[in-house]
Amino acid sequence: MHASIPSPAWSRFSLGPLTVHAYALCILVGIFVAVGMGRRRWVARGGRADDVDAVAAWAVPFGILGGRIYHVVTDPELYFGHGRNPWAAFAIWRGGLGIWGAVAVGALGAWIGARRAGVRLAPFADAIAPGIAVAQGIGRLGNWFNQELYGGPTSVPWAVHVTRPGDGGTPGYYHPTFLYELLWDLLVAALVIVVDRRFRLGHGRAFAAYVAAYTFGRGGIELLRVDHANHVLGLRVNTWMSIIVCAAALAYLWRTRRLARERPADVRGPDTTTASRPQARAERLTVEVKGGTASGDASCVDGR
Repeated sequence: MHASIPSPAWSRFSLGPLTVHAYALCILVGIFVAVGMGRRRWVARGGRADDVDAVAAWAVPFGILGGRIYHVVTDPELYFGHGRNPWAAFAIWRGGLGIWGAVAVGALGAWIGARRAGVRLAPFADAIAPGIAVAQGIGRLGNWFNQELYGGPTSVPWAVHVTRPGDGGTPGYYHPTFLYELLWDLLVAALVIVVDRRFRLGHGRAFAAYVAAYTFGRGGIELLRVDHANHVLGLRVNTWMSIIVCAAALAYLWRTRRLARERPADVRGPDTTTASRPQARAERLTVEVKGGTASGDASCVDGR
């Protein structure tokens, strides 16, 4: 008998009137882990624990939306055209979240959340980076339940036993690229934590290191995959994205190399929420008066 990793016999289960999908459950677990790790790292940098929850409230839904949009845009033939159901584009529990769209649109949500919370985005991104990598790895378990993200046929003992739709429903043994990426994600998270602790990267450089390391490994894993994907110039779209994003992250690290010798920026920036502006003005006025710089304070001194 061929040694292999069996595919789960189920991908969802009923919980009363609800149907719980394993893919969605893995995504949710990954989000909770990322928020928890980010909270600890953020507090260690001098931030408040509730800052992470405030930013995540914007970043998470934006990220899920962006990931789904990227998937649908890059694989439109799965949802549109003859014999296809466009409404399936909303069935996120069946799989299909592009990390590129998730990070890009999620970053927009994080920017909005950070401004509302009055924190600086760059140090926040540095704090949350390892958690994002771990969340991606946990999310890949959802692909295992859905029998997707596999490589070419293989006889290695850790091959995954799946049934490829394109093979007429015939089971086979394939490289478990979902597992390769899971392990790579965990390695990236550990690498970022160690390097950040050793060199105190700061200024968004820890996040850039995560992006560079992740895309480097993702590019190699994409070369192993044989599941459905569109190609450009002979390479999968995600392979090109890995190359482009990795180059951009490395360029950022190179351009900001001099910042490595500087003290990381403060985690809190100017609070831009409407409710906090009167309080901020009052605090500035208090500082000015105590320092003897206010005009009223000067007149009192002269008239003594």
